[in-house]
Amino acid sequence: MDKERVEQIIERHQAEPSSLIQILLDIQSEHNWLPKEALERVSRKLDVPLARIQHIATFYKAFSLVPKGRHGIHICMGTACHVRGSTRILSKVKELTGINPGETDIDLKFSLETVNCLGCCALGPVMEIDGKTYGKMTTAETEEVLKSYE
Repeated sequence: MDKERVEQIIERHQAEPSSLIQILLDIQSEHNWLPKEALERVSRKLDVPLARIQHIATFYKAFSLVPKGRHGIHICMGTACHVRGSTRILSKVKELTGINPGETDIDLKFSLETVNCLGCCALGPVMEIDGKTYGKMTTAETEEVLKSYE
């Protein structure tokens, strides 16, 4: 992320330390992660210690200090999805992408996470990609859905 863009985000929030989380969310939204250089610039511009910013960035799951893929895959592992085969869906995603939960592929195309519940238990097993929910998934459908993101 270039310095100018970080500056624009900070200025859009009037360089207010009280807007720190929103500034970090905006940076995360544009870059899919929080580069250290951006955090250092935010620290200087807001006069907030870098350690405090890093604490916030590691506390909230919405933030990542490592690069994430362009497409975020979430597999529900809640009870309803689990009994309906979410482990098979997860295995298929791992096979097709070559990554495990918590990882991002080398091309920065996909990041994979498991979640405890996506709130749509009747649709289990459920996979979500970039906020779009895919319910009653089979392994064959999983492959087709992932291909549509290429």
